[in-house]
Amino acid sequence: MAQKFTPATPDFAAIVHRGFARQSLMTFYGARLMEVSPGRVVIELAPNAQLLQQAGSVHGGVIGALADSAGGFAALTLAPAGSDVVTIEYKINFLRAATGTVRATGEVIRPGKTITVARIVCEAGAVGAVDTCAVVQATFMRVAERPITS
Repeated sequence: MAQKFTPATPDFAAIVHRGFARQSLMTFYGARLMEVSPGRVVIELAPNAQLLQQAGSVHGGVIGALADSAGGFAALTLAPAGSDVVTIEYKINFLRAATGTVRATGEVIRPGKTITVARIVCEAGAVGAVDTCAVVQATFMRVAERPITS
């Protein structure tokens, strides 16, 4: 059951959408931001032949990147204005091959002034046949927002 959090800034969703739009890796993957709410972010990725490993399932590195982004943006929804978050660490357990659309749902477990812990569940499959393919626990650190560099 998801916890209820109060965002530190009323424009948290706009901040997340702007940040996601600047993530060139997510753009390259073709990932889409599906949901943004306090302490929760959902990112979805449609199947793409360029992101598959040799056996035809979505590469684990791609799943890790999706999970990292979902958890990081979930943490960012609760950060004060002028903040950004960086990943300190994450641990991923792959449960099955990811075929079809992949959805990473990041939810904050415990927010803090500096450190936030999130759980990310990655599911894959087709409509009506979705199953969990990976679970992740991640830790993020709040930092001052950094200027965009090219």
